[in-house]
Amino acid sequence: MKYVKSISLFIVYPLLVLGLGFYAGVKSSHYFYPGEETEEDARILSEVSSEEDAQNGQAPGTEGESAGAQPDPGQSVVINDLPELPEEEAAEVMVSAETLCVDTKYVLEETDVLYHTVVETTWRLPDKYVGMNREQFLQAMEVYEAFPPLSELERGFVGLEVLSFSRERVVVRMDYKFVQPSSSFYLAVYDNEVVVYLEDMQTVYIETDITLDSLPAHLQQNIIDMMWIRDEEELYSFLENYSS
Repeated sequence: MKYVKSISLFIVYPLLVLGLGFYAGVKSSHYFYPGEETEEDARILSEVSSEEDAQNGQAPGTEGESAGAQPDPGQSVVINDLPELPEEEAAEVMVSAETLCVDTKYVLEETDVLYHTVVETTWRLPDKYVGMNREQFLQAMEVYEAFPPLSELERGFVGLEVLSFSRERVVVRMDYKFVQPSSSFYLAVYDNEVVVYLEDMQTVYIETDITLDSLPAHLQQNIIDMMWIRDEEELYSFLENYSS
């Protein structure tokens, strides 16, 4: 009986070593030459793995899996199903995020609404507009249109429109009814200050800082009745004499 047992051990032990050697050879071959696994190799590896799983008390094919497994607290979880904005909304967000800078080109298109002519000039962007986004710039232009400088009114300013806006370039169209040459003028009074009208007696040519109270009495009454001035030479003579 002892003789049989010794023969069995003598046979089984070399077979076990041979099997382990073949398994290690297959594994090393896959490590150094990935992608060259044959069907026979796959079958043998599957059988060996099944035996190892059986020995460890684990069902085949469930390695690393458990029902209701929770992610490792230290592991980052990537969520790919976040809602995406439509292309139009994404474009609006991108545009509204653009702000003007010192290098932005400020293009003015001065349009004569009577003769439909346009003069385009490019300026350095005024400092007060630097850092503004589209909405802020449009609001600033609305304020400018509602309360234009006196110098613009004297040129015949009637309105404006923002044609384009980007970080690289903004284009603003300024509309004017440019003051036409006049051979004669009229002096009138508004809010106790002298105002110069063109010969049509409706178009303001100059708003002066001459108060009616500062003029001689005879001139005051003439200006109240709209005093006629023959030409530019007479007009500028009056302005030089009575301007403070």
